[in-house]
Amino acid sequence: MQDLSGLEKNLGVIFVDKNLLLQAVVHRSYLNEHPTFAVGHNERLEFLGDAVIELVVTEYLYEHYPNPEGELTTWRSALVNAITLSDICKQLGVEDYMHLSRGESKDIASKARMYILANAFEAVVGSMYLDRGYDVCKTFIGEKVISRLPYILEHHLYLDPKSRFQEAAQERQGMTPQYKVLDEVGPDHAKIFTVGVFIGSEQIAVGQGTSKQEAQVAAAEKAIEKMGW
Repeated sequence: MQDLSGLEKNLGVIFVDKNLLLQAVVHRSYLNEHPTFAVGHNERLEFLGDAVIELVVTEYLYEHYPNPEGELTTWRSALVNAITLSDICKQLGVEDYMHLSRGESKDIASKARMYILANAFEAVVGSMYLDRGYDVCKTFIGEKVISRLPYILEHHLYLDPKSRFQEAAQERQGMTPQYKVLDEVGPDHAKIFTVGVFIGSEQIAVGQGTSKQEAQVAAAEKAIEKMGW
């Protein structure tokens, strides 16, 4: 069996049943090419880990903040979304231990890889819950996930990029950004939209996506980065 001691060190948790941790890093695509592999894929563990993470984060927010439900829900979403969890997964070095198909192994920078890593993080938590119990998971999630909350709150990262850019533009320049479709290419079932975001007559940034909304969000993200907001 693969030596997972390095991964356990990164996680700060030693597993009794190493096969549980191994299964957490096995993507379904790997088993298509290795059908006799010793353990199954990680989707059931992901299902369990997702619930454990949400419970721990929800419990923490409830106990530490008197804010209304809507605000707490938004904060929780910022903590447990795919962007955050995939980033944590990378920082913990889980990606180096992933079992992926040859095709998935090469696709290192796509949105699909982000979701694979986020799901793997959830699966690791699921395996940890089965192997070590709730208290160990609670400590782990507190250190790796909830520790990001102050930064998220300080930089308003719980807002979607369009809301963040609009809020900053109105505060700093007294103007509301406008979005314009600059181009659209491809057949109806696979269009790619190019959208520009403008403040007044000035084009700040351009984004692309498979829908107008996705392209607007991409443009807003680039605009925030460009303006240093």
